[in-house]
Amino acid sequence: MAKYQLYAATASGLEALAGQELRDLGYDVQVENGRILFEGDMTDILKANLWLRTADRIKIILKTFKATTFDDIFDTISAMDWDQWLPMDAKFPVNGRSKNSKLFSVPDIQAVTKKAIVSEMAAAYHRKSRFPETGALFSLEIALNKDVATLTLDTTGDSLFKRGYRQEKGAAPLKENFAAALIQLTNWHTDMPFIDPMCGSGTLPIEAALMAHNVAPGINRHFSCEAWHPDNLKQSEALKAEAKTHQIDGEFDISGFDIDGSMIDIAKLNANGAGVLHDINFKQIAVKDFTTDKRDGVIIVNPPYGKRMGDQKSVRKLYEQMGQVFKPLTSWSKYFLTADLQFETFYGEKATKRRKLYNGALRTDYFQYWASNR
Repeated sequence: MAKYQLYAATASGLEALAGQELRDLGYDVQVENGRILFEGDMTDILKANLWLRTADRIKIILKTFKATTFDDIFDTISAMDWDQWLPMDAKFPVNGRSKNSKLFSVPDIQAVTKKAIVSEMAAAYHRKSRFPETGALFSLEIALNKDVATLTLDTTGDSLFKRGYRQEKGAAPLKENFAAALIQLTNWHTDMPFIDPMCGSGTLPIEAALMAHNVAPGINRHFSCEAWHPDNLKQSEALKAEAKTHQIDGEFDISGFDIDGSMIDIAKLNANGAGVLHDINFKQIAVKDFTTDKRDGVIIVNPPYGKRMGDQKSVRKLYEQMGQVFKPLTSWSKYFLTADLQFETFYGEKATKRRKLYNGALRTDYFQYWASNR
């Protein structure tokens, strides 16, 4: 089976997590900004898509080359054996990006790339008319950075954050892979209590339950590469069947609370879609009314940022309430994600550690308060 140069694309700040996930799967990796390089065949591609919790997608690097003129692009790409990659009916959209390069017109870069591919395919398939593009999706991207072009083929399709369980969402839901990353950045173990006191549509407690049961995050979805060849789908189904044998039975102490009863209903619906409804204690409760007698747990909160509520004063009042409620829980580790860099002031305590993360395009900080007995 052919080996490929691959990379897992990630959000900024999550590269180390995805890199460790790949190492845990047995791969040698090279961590770079926004991506983790590794090698593998189609089995490895399917396995990475199935098991990575914090990555966005898995791509094959088809070609890397110097490109300062459009002729460089056309000549290099038209010299590739595209019939070895694309069947005659392949749907092959070409996306483009350019940064710090002489060639900066993305539409022109895309057009020349597409023309070069069609030129080679026309010769290989002995076809003069346009290709139908009615078959499987082969999504291509050409990205220029400092006059170096990287041509990639996406194997994933919809981003890996789309696990397939979300039935409904709230106003500003966390992406599932970002929620998984937030959990991995804590000291939570499955024998510890886990609470999200502002759970919204339930993403954090659902991801915690899936991790506790060792459910492969991609088990209930499909990937683009499954449609490339019948063998790929068979192999993917076999890997998913094997993944189910590694799932862990057990009872876990996971809770999701929210002041909005309608959000609790949505969270339950999503948890049911993920198969973990009975693993999570959902309850309607305001942060100011939260109490617990439990010890040695983990709390993760994704509170409103001010930008989201449109009223910074009310948000900062909420931060004060969280400080009053959570600071006395000294045996608990507490983690807060917010774009308000003044969070510590209003919470009333300096964080043990801060980590810069990007929630989509929004700069946020992950304020970490470690348990006093940690």
